[in-house]
Amino acid sequence: MRPVRRQRGAVIIIVLWTSVLLTILVTVMAAKVQLSARTALHNQTASFDLAAIMTAMNHAEMELMLERMAIPVGFQPETDSEGQFRIPAYRFNGQPLTLAYPVDEEMVVRIYDHAGKINLNRMPREQMRLLIENRLGEGHDPDQVEQLLGAWTDWTDLNDIANINGAENAYYQNLDPPYSARNNPELETVAELRLIRGFDELFRGVDLEAAFTVHGNGRTVNLNLATREAMQLLPGMDEELIEQIIALRQEKDFRNKAEVGELVPLEQMTELSNWIGNNTSSFYSIYVYPKSAEFDTVYAYRQIIEVRSFSSRGQVYEVDPYARLPAF
Repeated sequence: MRPVRRQRGAVIIIVLWTSVLLTILVTVMAAKVQLSARTALHNQTASFDLAAIMTAMNHAEMELMLERMAIPVGFQPETDSEGQFRIPAYRFNGQPLTLAYPVDEEMVVRIYDHAGKINLNRMPREQMRLLIENRLGEGHDPDQVEQLLGAWTDWTDLNDIANINGAENAYYQNLDPPYSARNNPELETVAELRLIRGFDELFRGVDLEAAFTVHGNGRTVNLNLATREAMQLLPGMDEELIEQIIALRQEKDFRNKAEVGELVPLEQMTELSNWIGNNTSSFYSIYVYPKSAEFDTVYAYRQIIEVRSFSSRGQVYEVDPYARLPAF
C-alpha cells in the first residue's frame, strides 16, 4: 500500500506544480496580450496625433502665406479701444491662434515672429557687451566681461588668431570632446552660443531658442512680438515692465518708441531705446501641441520656417519634434 500512496502523492504534487506553472504561463501570456493591446492603442493614438499636428503645421504655414496677400476689399480690421487699426502681423507673438483654415480643436497653434527675438548674427560688439553686463547684473566683474567679450569676438571673427582675453582653436581643441571655433560672423544655430567659452554658464537657465535667433537681418526687437525670454535679457527691462508690456499689447499695438516711452521710465528707456524697433520678419517658429499637454512646461512639435510670398511654400530650416515652448 505504501508504494501506491507514494505514487498518488507524487501525482498530486506533479498536478499541483503543473497547475501552478500553467497559471503563471496564462498570467504572463495575458499580460503580454494586454501590453500588446496597449502598445497598439498608443501607436494608433500617436499616429492620429502626428497626423493632426502635421495638418495644423500646414495650416499655420498657409496662415503665414495669407498674411502676405493684399487685404481683401471690404475687410474690416480689428480696432483697439482708441479706434486705431490693429496690425495683423503682430498676432504672431506666441498667442494661441485661430487660423483661417481651422485645425483639430484639440490642437494648439502658436507662431513666433523672429523679430521678437535678439538676433545673434546682427549684433555689434558693443551691444554684446551691454547684453553681457546686463546678464551679469550690478556689481559685475569688468574682467569677466572682457573675457566673455573676447571669446565672442574670436568665435565670430574670420581667423584663428586669439585676441587678448579671447579663445581660439588652441583652447577648444583641448576640451573633452574637442571642437573648433566657428571663425565666422554667422552662427548656424542658437545652441552654438553654448559652445563659446563662458557662455554656457552665462546663459544657464535661459531658453536660448526662445530668446535668440540666427535668422533674418533685423537688429532690433519688436516689443509687440517679443518673447518673455528675449525681454528678460534686454537692458532696461525688469519683470514688472515685461508683465505690463505683455498685458498691454493684448489690447493695443506699440507703433513707435514714443508709445513705449509712455510706459517705460526715462532712465530705463535710455538703456532700452537702441534695442527696440517695429520691424517684422519672414522667419517664424511654429509650435503645435495637444491641449492636453498644457502644463508648467510644454513640449511641442516645432518648425522654423521662412515665408516670403503668398504664392510659394515656405522654406523649413529646422524641425524639432520635442521643442520646449517659450514661456507664456
